[in-house]
Amino acid sequence: MAAKIAYADVEVGTELPAQSFPVSRATLVRYAGASGDFNPIHWNEKFAVEVGLPDVIAHGMFTMAEAIRVVTDWAGDPAAVVDYGVRFTKPVVVPNDEEGALIEVSGKVAVLLDDNRVRVDLVAMSAGQKVLGMSRAVVRLG
Repeated sequence: MAAKIAYADVEVGTELPAQSFPVSRATLVRYAGASGDFNPIHWNEKFAVEVGLPDVIAHGMFTMAEAIRVVTDWAGDPAAVVDYGVRFTKPVVVPNDEEGALIEVSGKVAVLLDDNRVRVDLVAMSAGQKVLGMSRAVVRLG
């Protein structure tokens, strides 16, 4: 599988389609089971509050994974991502209600690189706060 986006078709400033990802407590339990990360700050409200958090928070790696979906969906091939990194700036707080939390992600091409690669900068927000900083992916396009 190769990237469906051609390098020649993008320029600095090209915006990727933004996406929103809902997160519930059930989502966190499923992620904990899949990842093996059963830290109680991700499922136990009493424990999370006792350690100084406002409520249960989403796993950082889960948040990071949801954000990169904007890039992989745009590129059309997850293997097109050759490098990805973020800084965790704020937690995604997930209340125990019908709505949970929402991670809103947008991205745009920031730099054209050699070898049909581009750097995409992402912005990930939840509850009006930036939850990932320096969120950047290098993508090899077709």
